[in-house]
Amino acid sequence: MATFASSVIHQLSYPSLLLIISIIALAALRRLNRKRVTAAMPPGTLGLPFVGETLRLIKAYRTEDPEPFADERIRRHGGRLFTTHLFGERTVFSADPEFNRVVLGGEGRIFEGSYPSSMSTLLGRHSLVLMKGALHKRMHSLTLTRFASPAVIRSHLLPDIDRVVRRNLRSWPASLRLLDQAKKITFELTVEQLISQGPGEWTENLRHYYNFLIDGFFSVPLPSFLSFTTYGRAIKARKKVAEALMELVRRRKEEKMAERSKKKDMVDELLVAEEGFTEEEMVDFLLALFVAGHETTPTIMTLAAKFLADNPSALVLLKEEQNEIRRKKTDEFEALDWNDYKSMPFTQCVINETLRFANIIGGVFRRAIADVHFKGYTIPKGCKVFASFRAVHLDSDYYEEARTFNPWRWLNHNNNFSKDGGQEAGGAPIFTPFGGGQRLCPGYELGRVEISVFLHYLVTCFSWEVAEKDKLVFFPTTRMLKGYPIHVRRHHSL
Repeated sequence: MATFASSVIHQLSYPSLLLIISIIALAALRRLNRKRVTAAMPPGTLGLPFVGETLRLIKAYRTEDPEPFADERIRRHGGRLFTTHLFGERTVFSADPEFNRVVLGGEGRIFEGSYPSSMSTLLGRHSLVLMKGALHKRMHSLTLTRFASPAVIRSHLLPDIDRVVRRNLRSWPASLRLLDQAKKITFELTVEQLISQGPGEWTENLRHYYNFLIDGFFSVPLPSFLSFTTYGRAIKARKKVAEALMELVRRRKEEKMAERSKKKDMVDELLVAEEGFTEEEMVDFLLALFVAGHETTPTIMTLAAKFLADNPSALVLLKEEQNEIRRKKTDEFEALDWNDYKSMPFTQCVINETLRFANIIGGVFRRAIADVHFKGYTIPKGCKVFASFRAVHLDSDYYEEARTFNPWRWLNHNNNFSKDGGQEAGGAPIFTPFGGGQRLCPGYELGRVEISVFLHYLVTCFSWEVAEKDKLVFFPTTRMLKGYPIHVRRHHSL
């Protein structure tokens, strides 16, 4: 037998022999990987060595229908928790709202934030996303006070939102990419609200570099001296943004010392904070808040317009609601006020359904900092988890015809808007578009107001039609691939 094996080996060419050895090694590694999913962990497979199932996930999320990635594994393993291997690490994927509540509520006790290194570097170590403990609670509270308080939004922010939205829509050309225009609106709003800077060359330069910075969040963090790569360009852009914000912080500090500054914005709050923040800490904090305001809200604006155009009956009802608000105004150019915002129940249904259906924030990565026990499983300390909001939002066990856009689902039996749909699973909320727990998005109410004002002027002053075929994708972020190109026709002045 040994002689026969030796003769076969001698007859094989070197490349053939290498191929056979590689196949055997690959099979052995896959068996080893499967064994690493211990009996106590949720069932699953780790996919290919090193790569895991990352490429399969990316392939699915670059299509308009990424659901099969989770659906197939949930069906195969018989539960809403399964183990996989994503972005270089063993990961427990959760489509279970009860486990997601444990993840979101366990911040600082059994879980902590875990983000790609590219994102951490670009945001800066003092950003709100990466802060932990008492400092995170303090800064999260400060941000909530400035941007989530109904009193502040009603008296200070809503008038600015109305003015900035109208100013931008007045200059719209006949053909445009809606996502680009929406980003311009929200960036100008964020700049005014955070640092009291109006539109102009400085703001446009900052926005230009921000676009490069954000492109690098989910890129491969190759050495930064490779400036031709997406990550390299993002690193250079971050330096430019940080320099601009540092110059502004220093100027404002001098004005404060000379008692010449009468501004009351986020920079002012940071300068007088009892924590005594360094300039670097203030720059990182501001930079991350710009990112939060620049990405999610304009995408929701764009997708709401797309879904309305795709669902004419919803568009008709929303137009009726907004036209009624406009008819009650004594002056056709009168700004929207808080009472108007509170008179938009169906608009809020459309916003909720856009959040549920599109899932701008598809989920969150966390890392276990202690062994976590759940429904007979043990997620070991150090293991990464992904709490998928998308998988819950599109689960037919929780929403009737879950994969159909239906804003009417948010009306209760009295035809009033229900903000969370009143639905829970095992006591856990199933609608979590803004996260939850200590990491609840602090700008969630402000974002709703901005989207509502935008939709008001869009449907009362314009009609639109698709200019070229576009595609909704979900990796690295949820967006229209071409930015939703449309032709617009103005019907009323702004």
